[in-house]
Amino acid sequence: MAAASSFTVAVMGLGYVGLPLAHGFLASGVRVIGIDNDPAKPEALHAQPIRPYLKHLGQTVYGELAAAARAGRFLATTDAGYLADADAVLVCVPTPLDEEHRPDLSYVMAASAAIGRTLRRGQVIVLESTTYPGTTREEFLRPLLAARPEWKVGIDYFVAFSPEREDPGNREYSTTQIPKLVGGLDAASTRAAADVYRRAFTTVIAVESAEVAEAAKILENTFRAVNIALVNELKGVFGAMGVDIWQVIEAARSKPFGFMPFYPGPGLGGHCIPIDPFYLAHRARQLGVPSQFIELAGRVNTNMPGKVVQVTLAVLAGVAGAGPLRDEIKGRDGRAPRVLVMGLAYKRDIDDVRESPSFAIIEGLAAAGCLVDYTDPHVPATHRMRRRDLGMKSVEIAGPQGAARLAEYDAVVISTDHSAFDYAQVAAHARLVIDTRNAMAVYAERMGSRLVKA
Repeated sequence: MAAASSFTVAVMGLGYVGLPLAHGFLASGVRVIGIDNDPAKPEALHAQPIRPYLKHLGQTVYGELAAAARAGRFLATTDAGYLADADAVLVCVPTPLDEEHRPDLSYVMAASAAIGRTLRRGQVIVLESTTYPGTTREEFLRPLLAARPEWKVGIDYFVAFSPEREDPGNREYSTTQIPKLVGGLDAASTRAAADVYRRAFTTVIAVESAEVAEAAKILENTFRAVNIALVNELKGVFGAMGVDIWQVIEAARSKPFGFMPFYPGPGLGGHCIPIDPFYLAHRARQLGVPSQFIELAGRVNTNMPGKVVQVTLAVLAGVAGAGPLRDEIKGRDGRAPRVLVMGLAYKRDIDDVRESPSFAIIEGLAAAGCLVDYTDPHVPATHRMRRRDLGMKSVEIAGPQGAARLAEYDAVVISTDHSAFDYAQVAAHARLVIDTRNAMAVYAERMGSRLVKA
């Protein structure tokens, strides 16, 4: 690590965005205070030895965090009073949706209120949590203004937005190698925030305003959501024509310009892509501006787990020669069908389960009367989440015992295509496979009717 510095950064939220951000600043020699409402995170980071809770970051990162903690350069705590010690405060708290798919800014507002209680002159305050344009100026700033009404933004303290661009599991770009957009509420705030990030990031790009930075992040993720919705819809259209969408995409990507491949799946996961289009659509409705294209894409992607459930139930009903799906599907020997969902994480080779479509698939199959298990080498057990607590443990399917276990299920649904899975073993022993990721393509001829793409 670089030599110690007296400059101190506070990172609010030590999850998938905040923890790698904290590590990036520590690696540059900056002192870091990490604040999280969940006491388990600070406890894990100060344990001897340190307890990794985001395994995709790797042992090297956790080793450096532990070394910084021992040297007194890294403090993880639940006490927001330490914000007073920071020269810059970077806010990386959740921005989820409520049950009606409306933005929930309660975490952002609570963070801003906490900062307001300790705000001091010269502090740089930056929101990184993805949200709709205008949030930093109209919502996030309000508690700060209330706390110090006599102070002026851009003179006494500085406020900006800088969108997180984390991609868990991406081995090509580390956090500080990804270009960092920064937009302030005024020119002085933009300069101050950009100077903070230049301490750790290779490339910092100052933009015209906080609203431009907010909109850029929304555009990045809405672009992906819309294109994923397109291929998800085309999967059904081409499927009805007897054409494999995966082969179509492979053919189309041979064009060296004007085409970018996106791939269908069981639904979207992670914190950004399933959520950001709804934030943008919400803001558009407030302004009376139609955003039908964006809202339609959101509905297409949100409905994908339900379609996987429908396909699975239909195939099970066909195998059993049954009648109405919900009441009549049966497994072998007339009992409730047993289904194994492969993969709980939202994408391959990580342990991130935020907004994973696998949860909706499990719940949908269980509601239809199936007995459902899951297997995921990266997620040995489920944990309590904001809206879910399945209380399940991963089933082991590796090795000879795993082969026998696979054969016990009436259907196996591949929801996440982890590279650790033995797909040859799945092809050999699974009675029926519902493949949402094209993971079994090389075994398609061998499996015949036992393989169904969904």
